[in-house]
Amino acid sequence: MKRTLTILLAIALLASCSTPTELTITVIGTNDVHGELIQKPDRGGLVTMSGYVEAVREVRERDGGGVLLLDAGDMWQGTLESNSSEGAAMISAYNALGYAAAAIGNHEFDFGPVGPKAIPSAAEDDPVEALKKRATEANFPLLAANLIDTDTGKRVDWQNVHPSVMVDVNGIKVGVVGVMTANALQRTIAANVRELRVAPLAPTIEEHANKLRDAGARLIIVTAHAGGLCTEFADPNDLSSCTGTAEIFEVARALPAGLVDHIIAGHAHNGIAHVVNGIAITSAYSSTRAFSRVDFTIDRSSGDVSSRHIHPPRPIVAGDNYEGQVIAANPDVVMIAERARQRAKDQKEAKIGIHLETPFTLRGNPESTLGNLFTDALLAATDVDVVIHNVAGGLRQDLPAGELMFGDVYQLSPFENRLVIVTLSGAELRQIISEQAQRDIRIGFSGLRVVVSCNSTDMTVALHFADGREISDSASVTVAVNDYIALGGDDILTSVIPEGGYAIDNSLPLTRDIFVEWLSNKGGSINAGDFETTDNPKWSRPENLDPECRLH
Repeated sequence: MKRTLTILLAIALLASCSTPTELTITVIGTNDVHGELIQKPDRGGLVTMSGYVEAVREVRERDGGGVLLLDAGDMWQGTLESNSSEGAAMISAYNALGYAAAAIGNHEFDFGPVGPKAIPSAAEDDPVEALKKRATEANFPLLAANLIDTDTGKRVDWQNVHPSVMVDVNGIKVGVVGVMTANALQRTIAANVRELRVAPLAPTIEEHANKLRDAGARLIIVTAHAGGLCTEFADPNDLSSCTGTAEIFEVARALPAGLVDHIIAGHAHNGIAHVVNGIAITSAYSSTRAFSRVDFTIDRSSGDVSSRHIHPPRPIVAGDNYEGQVIAANPDVVMIAERARQRAKDQKEAKIGIHLETPFTLRGNPESTLGNLFTDALLAATDVDVVIHNVAGGLRQDLPAGELMFGDVYQLSPFENRLVIVTLSGAELRQIISEQAQRDIRIGFSGLRVVVSCNSTDMTVALHFADGREISDSASVTVAVNDYIALGGDDILTSVIPEGGYAIDNSLPLTRDIFVEWLSNKGGSINAGDFETTDNPKWSRPENLDPECRLH
């Protein structure tokens, strides 16, 4: 009898040891991957990223926990490897990595109809066809809780696009809600999103988070293509390095305390690893430079979160040692990336025929040497008075010194934006400049000199052509822009766009192709110093412009 009791006690002890009272759920977040499959000098690519995910999964497998891999949008627009298949290669890689869900970001709309058209040109063209096709190929749901169809007034009803999803992680129900920034549809091609609108983020999150809680979710995560900025990560509770008025922080403050556990943010391409209103908020820059991570410890019996650990954004570096092992890439992701690389190889390595004596960078936007080069090239190649370009956002990467390759220019300008020539009055041009002066300036230009001044609340905008001629209100000015701007992108031309909009001539070339041709024809070599305008700026405005100062 005594021996039997000893055996039973041993069995009970073993059983209690084999089922821990707590488990850890690690939430790994990516955001703004922008088609980066392949490792590059300053980013790891999804290939290297996959090794970190595998390392964490091994640890969680050993301790009985789980891993939840989520993305906060802008997955596939940005590289030749991805864009050549309209993002299909990225969906394959996400499937291989085992993502549980991903938010839709503004650049998911960029490809428009399936095929070479970036925008619809016939009645039968579906402006979101490419996005819908990618959604059907995903083994995980795309989330867009606040994306509304204006015809129905309801959330979009597309295959495999949902407002939220419930995921089981080793017996723990985790609810995930996906939303996008309030200005998402102003940050993509307007022609592709005319029948859509974005509902407010906080009420939408609250609605779906409550439904998930009612359905038994013990952990609520929001994957949000909306962002903020922090620069110091030593203490998650120290918000002194954060921009407190940033969109995602305002959203977090507007939510009922305790409803949401974690927000994976994006869109702004910055780092976050902080706590706002009790919510862990993370963001990992962009383009696979890093990933975010939060470990939640869950009490098995109650299902409550007993603790959490917010990690700073983790740089993605090939050969790194993580979780006690050298990371090793997922072979399926390697294979997908290699196929995409081979498809893009010849195009990327094509020589343009010009040598850059120095790097051309985006430092100093809107008057960076690269922004000036791009707009000056368009002006020289087109028969217009002025070129306006969304250099902030529309130009994505520096150009390196040396022999210039097409792949370098594609990384700089990955969007299929077509040239559009519009005619503005001097008064309309003045209005556009005055609006930009009061914003975070996103435009650069060539052929124009601008001086903005304020007398109390009265703004004066002096406009001159590059040769010094003054531009009067009655002047007629031909302006070259891209179709993104012409269709209302970034609200640059919104206040002057005529009823019915500007006509888009699909026979005109892409702005990227015009730039490449100009560089090729120029040949020889160029130096960034020749495009430096610090001593003679195109833009001149007071540093601290009174927000009440307006053009009258």
